[in-house]
Amino acid sequence: MQKINIVWFKRDLRLEDHEPLNAAVSSRYPTLLLYLFEPILLDNPHYSTLHWRFIYQSLEDLNKRLHALDTSVCMMQGETIDCFEYLNSEFDIQVVYSHQEIGLKCTHERDVQLSDWLSSKDIKWNESPSGAVVRGAKTRHQWDRHWKEVMRKPIPKLTATSCDFVTPPPIPKSYLAIIPTKWTLKKSGVQTGGATLAQITLEDFFQRRGKRYYCSISNPSDSRTACSRLSPYLAWGNLSLRQVYQTLLDHWQQPGFRRSLMALSSRLHWHCHFIQKFESEAEMEFRCLNKAYESLLEKHCENNVTLLMAWKNGQTGIPLVDACMRCLIHTGYINFRMRAMLVSVLTHHMNIDWRLGAPYLASLFLDFEPGIHYPQFQMQAGVTGINTLRIYNPTKQAKEHDSEGEFVRKWIPELTHIPTPLIFEPSQLTEMEIEMYQLEKDSVYLNPVINLDECARKARERLWSWRGRTDVKQEAKRILQVHVRPH
Repeated sequence: MQKINIVWFKRDLRLEDHEPLNAAVSSRYPTLLLYLFEPILLDNPHYSTLHWRFIYQSLEDLNKRLHALDTSVCMMQGETIDCFEYLNSEFDIQVVYSHQEIGLKCTHERDVQLSDWLSSKDIKWNESPSGAVVRGAKTRHQWDRHWKEVMRKPIPKLTATSCDFVTPPPIPKSYLAIIPTKWTLKKSGVQTGGATLAQITLEDFFQRRGKRYYCSISNPSDSRTACSRLSPYLAWGNLSLRQVYQTLLDHWQQPGFRRSLMALSSRLHWHCHFIQKFESEAEMEFRCLNKAYESLLEKHCENNVTLLMAWKNGQTGIPLVDACMRCLIHTGYINFRMRAMLVSVLTHHMNIDWRLGAPYLASLFLDFEPGIHYPQFQMQAGVTGINTLRIYNPTKQAKEHDSEGEFVRKWIPELTHIPTPLIFEPSQLTEMEIEMYQLEKDSVYLNPVINLDECARKARERLWSWRGRTDVKQEAKRILQVHVRPH
């Protein structure tokens, strides 16, 4: 049988700045490029059609680029070990190359099982680091220095010919990737996957859109164009963080961009910082980072299903909350501040355990990245014991960041005729105004599902009383030792 290597694509759907791919084509054996549609992810509540459409578009873009090398990505569907078993029956696999995956518990367990299987077949698995994340790190000693070294390292070019690759074998029906039609169609308002569009988006930001970044980042409407919009391309690996960072450095002296580039630079540093948190303490997918908050949630969370469904469906009667959720459902994107506000309303005002909302929002975020999602979700939910407690007032946020009501009107047509500033608190309308502005008398916007002020007061009392506990403070010290760089 032919001896080959395999490059296993996961969240790294690109050809440039791809260490496993470069290593594979530099070896003595030809390479098979592989992507697996795995049941553990296809059936996972964190994933949705939104993601699979983007992934498939990214794979199609890869294949267009690979056409010049007379090869394509072998797409298979099935349990990971079963797929590798089949490939090993067709070829003599020497080495599997991939990036380390900082993923959900299910992908970690899969990797452990696959590692055992590969070892049993005497197949080497060569895993490259993901960005500047350090596998198994239990301290941040020298971490910032390491980040800078990784991000400033020269990006090698892929030097490959058609001779470096293997033509994918015929795939049996039992492992054939089933591509639903809805994955193949573009959806209006949703970003399209692939390294080609990622590069276009990157260049457009630094040439044009980025000038307004620093002053538009919090506005739910303006941020849709002024923000980099690179997050899904980073989450699914159409671009590497190093490519983005080095492009930023190349434009550092661009007139009129300095404040925006400084703001973006800090966020690129945060990217690996949060993923490193998850890598070092992946249990936070299931439990509070600060373990002392588990008893708070157990004793005090109400977990009202009616409130949870109203939040999920954008039917709370709180204009900005509903506008954000409806926007997410249709486009897969809202800016950071609005995401934080949604989590705050769920966990603080509605007093619902963060675990009941985290997978759902993950399924709506086109840029879902487990290593960023869970640390950020817990930070906004106020269960870390080390971050500032922020209980967002959605009405105040709307007045400050959607002052003309543009975003609310776009996503809540029921409120189209209500003038600013009444649109932010329609529950305060008089009977005459309700009739004048054509709002249905049974509208949820006249009777929101919660009283924001009362719920915020209770949340403050609940959270601040807990934060001073000895066990919370002890856990906070432990967290700081692991996740914060020493001074």
